[in-house]
Amino acid sequence: MSTFERRPAAVATGWYGTEDCDLEAFRAVVEEPTRLADYPHADAVVENVLVYGPGLVDHVRAAQRRRAVQVEIAAALLDGPGVVVFKHAFEDHVVDAATRAFDRLIADQNASGAVTGDHFAEAGANDRVWGALDKLAQAAPDLFVSYYANDVLALASEAWLGPNYQVTSQVNVVNPGGQAQVAHRDYHLGFMDRAQAEAYPALVHALSPTLTLQGAVAHVDMPIETGPTLYLPHSQKYGPGYVAYHDPAFREYFEGHHTQLPLDKGDAVFFNPALFHGAGTNKTTDVRRMANLLQVSSAFGRAMESVDSTSICRAVFPALRSRKAQGASDREIDNVVTAAAEGYPFPTNLDLDRPVGSLAPPSQADLVRQALAEGWEPTGLSQALDAQQGRRRSQVG
Repeated sequence: MSTFERRPAAVATGWYGTEDCDLEAFRAVVEEPTRLADYPHADAVVENVLVYGPGLVDHVRAAQRRRAVQVEIAAALLDGPGVVVFKHAFEDHVVDAATRAFDRLIADQNASGAVTGDHFAEAGANDRVWGALDKLAQAAPDLFVSYYANDVLALASEAWLGPNYQVTSQVNVVNPGGQAQVAHRDYHLGFMDRAQAEAYPALVHALSPTLTLQGAVAHVDMPIETGPTLYLPHSQKYGPGYVAYHDPAFREYFEGHHTQLPLDKGDAVFFNPALFHGAGTNKTTDVRRMANLLQVSSAFGRAMESVDSTSICRAVFPALRSRKAQGASDREIDNVVTAAAEGYPFPTNLDLDRPVGSLAPPSQADLVRQALAEGWEPTGLSQALDAQQGRRRSQVG
């Protein structure tokens, strides 16, 4: 049975400008209801947001069922509500261990006097850990393996981006009293001012969201008073939205019509980066609202953060070998390799890094998979990684 779903092409050409931002047209898009009947694997629709139960993983063990669920997730992100919640996607003990690790990173960062900025919020109001993927791998490699073996993350990422995606992670802690973010869209065009966004053709406005999947894992229980993220379901479908979200009238509409779902520790949310959204105000006096923000990038695009995947591979390889020996599934192992290693072989120096038997040379992820399959020692992988990096460097100059 085919899992391909045919959809009519409706991509604009030309360029968007402020004159194309029509609030009534926007309302016609975002006031569409989300119908549970359109998503047979979902458990509920809450505040127009699609919610999947913790039993979903049991439905995706067979490849055919996995593809059917992924078609459904992609449809929800593309022309459905644009946001999906997976209940209890991460196990409590894994989340708790990661929370302690992130807290140590934050304490060390604060003790060093480092000043971190923030996107769409006042600098210094929150605690941020940039580059948390690298830092967790170095600080707690076995925990990194447990965390990124998660199959819900892989399920959603593959549904939107296909294989060989690149994970980046930024820990965000909204402290008591932390104020809401302004409504916005995300990476790539969402990180530009209006004039910059207007310089890109409408075709790129349609393409940009397909290169990235936004996600967040709740590291504490997040009742409404803690300020979980505000969303405007279906807003990702509004073509000029990367221009419109800068307009005060659209932000005012967002303030009056957004949804806000409470989350439990371990819940995961994934959304189209073109969805209008923003973190809420933490109205409590004693809850540090921690989320691990995941930005997953297509192999055909580039991530927001630089990731030292070579160091990550060195750090986590012994833990991966141990977990494989203990009987971890091939899927769990591969999920970690995908999160840790560079899955795309380009750019490279084809004079030195020659493709043999294929159109492309092996990627870093291919090398790690080979090392695991053949039982290499960590020193062997480390030497091979260095040699591969040497082959990838330009020799010009």
